[in-house]
Amino acid sequence: MTDTKGKIKLFESQQVRAEWDADKEKWWFVIVDVVAVLTDSVDAPAYWRKLKQRLKAEGNETVTSCHGLKLRAADGKLRQTDVADTAQILRLIQSIPSKRAEPFKLWLAQVGSERLDETVDPEQSIDRAIQNYRRLGYSEHWINQRIKSIEVRKALTDEWDKSGVQKGQEYAALTDLMSKTWAGMTTRQYKQHKGLKQENLRDNMTNTELVLNMLAEVAATDISLVRNPQGFDASAEVAKEGAKTAKAARQQLEKSTGKPVVSRLSAKQLGTRQLPGRKKS
Repeated sequence: MTDTKGKIKLFESQQVRAEWDADKEKWWFVIVDVVAVLTDSVDAPAYWRKLKQRLKAEGNETVTSCHGLKLRAADGKLRQTDVADTAQILRLIQSIPSKRAEPFKLWLAQVGSERLDETVDPEQSIDRAIQNYRRLGYSEHWINQRIKSIEVRKALTDEWDKSGVQKGQEYAALTDLMSKTWAGMTTRQYKQHKGLKQENLRDNMTNTELVLNMLAEVAATDISLVRNPQGFDASAEVAKEGAKTAKAARQQLEKSTGKPVVSRLSAKQLGTRQLPGRKKS
């Protein structure tokens, strides 16, 4: 299985990790995420292990044909994770008593349709992201910042691609380096600082955190365009130098306000009434 592109899909505000397989032109969904959505289980992995054992004992072909992908876990490490395509998920749903079964089936069909639409018109994916953020209660100002951050990130990764940086571990290493430089902690430490697990870090940043993170990436992109680094090590030097720009801005702001920029509070903890840049409920 090659050329997969990961995404976080939302079903009724709950996250379902998915990987697009360009070779086979299909989505692979993380089974434990689907189980969590359907059962509201506090321990979806344990639920899936027991269900998997039962289905295997019954000779269920769906379980034996499930695939495994190495995906990044909550602790930041890559781990083998059970995934299934749309047809397999639909068969698994029949073994999980849930009032959400029918809505989830419709959602699966919609996800497949959206992928085809986005292939023809990529702007549709951005439009859907905006609608999802609105549904979750984010303000228009925050949404504008978040969408801009996606554009900024894409420009930086384009530079990394041009420099020969490998997707996956090298991307993650450069991202960690930049985060450590400007915020004082790696991506994993940043998420732990906010009490996050599988949640997207940038979706839990305040406006100020988003802006400074973008400043680091814009600066790194601009420096890269001038220096044209080749290889990981040269790109790492550029990434660190760009992040130092955001570090200087953070330190100056903290000196002026007397308050830390990097907040411990996540979007979930702050709630829609308190998080800067989100609507009041």
